[in-house]
Amino acid sequence: MLNSIIFYSLDKAIRSYRRMAQANIDRAGLDITVDQWLVLRVLLEHNDLTQQDIAERVFKDQASVARMLALLVKRGLLSAIPLPHDGRRTQLRVSAQGHQMLEAVQPIVLDNRAVALAGIGEDELAVLRQLLERIALNCTPVSN
Repeated sequence: MLNSIIFYSLDKAIRSYRRMAQANIDRAGLDITVDQWLVLRVLLEHNDLTQQDIAERVFKDQASVARMLALLVKRGLLSAIPLPHDGRRTQLRVSAQGHQMLEAVQPIVLDNRAVALAGIGEDELAVLRQLLERIALNCTPVSN
């Protein structure tokens, strides 16, 4: 039975959360996806990442991230600043408009998390974090 498989339950929980999160962002009238918000947050916290780095941090393939970045630049949520020593490359920065979007979405994100984690204690969350980290570590290839 699928429900007895832990990874099915994990995926179900993640997908349910993402659906709820996106619906609440949409209901607030904000024109951004959960993935776009995640990319903005990653770039706000780390401004020297490559597309590959961003893709790894948001768990998306590079092609999806490239499309998202182009869209975020086009919408003015990101600025692409040419690097002085390499005219072919740019450094992405969250623009003023991007900061406004992040600020507008933040209370929704906090509410979403509160709803999703209702009835789960800090001690339970700590155990869950440790278990999920152990699963991730178990799935990480060992380099020789």
